[in-house]
Amino acid sequence: MTAPAAGARRRAAKVPRFYFSLRSPYSWLAYRELLDRYPDVAATVEWRPFFEPDATSEQLLTRAGGSFPYTPMSRAKHLYVLQDVGRLVKERGLSMTWPVDRSPVWEVPHLAYLVARDAGPEYGARFVAAAYRTRWEEGRDICDPRIVAGIGAELGLDPEALAGAADDPELRRRGVLALQDISDDGVFGVPFFAHGRSRYWGLDRLAGFAAHLRAAEPPARTLPDPVPVAVGDGSRATDDGHAGGCG
Repeated sequence: MTAPAAGARRRAAKVPRFYFSLRSPYSWLAYRELLDRYPDVAATVEWRPFFEPDATSEQLLTRAGGSFPYTPMSRAKHLYVLQDVGRLVKERGLSMTWPVDRSPVWEVPHLAYLVARDAGPEYGARFVAAAYRTRWEEGRDICDPRIVAGIGAELGLDPEALAGAADDPELRRRGVLALQDISDDGVFGVPFFAHGRSRYWGLDRLAGFAAHLRAAEPPARTLPDPVPVAVGDGSRATDDGHAGGCG
């Protein structure tokens, strides 16, 4: 099976998409809010995984002509996220346990999601729910294949198939296609909501995205022209936006 052309992927992007990451606390919170407040939207959108590629996936992505929009997080922003997420969790009456990631390989849970989704959309949704609970409520390492196998057993799926997803060449190929979709849709962080060229980034933009879909507004067909950036004035561009999302 060959990869779809970029044009075909762009046409498919007219279907509204929810880009989620099992790594991101903001994505977890958006997932909770999406199901609790906008179940009709949750049932309408395509659920698309967003994950940082390991060396193997990055090499395959580069060969395919793609790239991943990753910027290392500064210590100051990391400390801000810890504080901000703590506030958001408290405001929502939730409880969470910060996990400790030791040499994570994010293909392990995100390609396992593809295996679960292949068994039916309901299994994909149940896998996401179980993975988020395991990571953000129980503080366990979802990059450990043994943990993923346990989730598979809990869902009545083949534990070995889920645990070994990152070692499956076909699933690696599909993972690269997912990474290419991230690039085609202009996704630079999560949670990210896309409908054609109408794009919403962050937990704070979920309400606007839901209103956009509920109003049956057509998606934007183009993006605004970029604002010129002055050069030679000694200034530096910074990632100074934070709408309840992370990269």
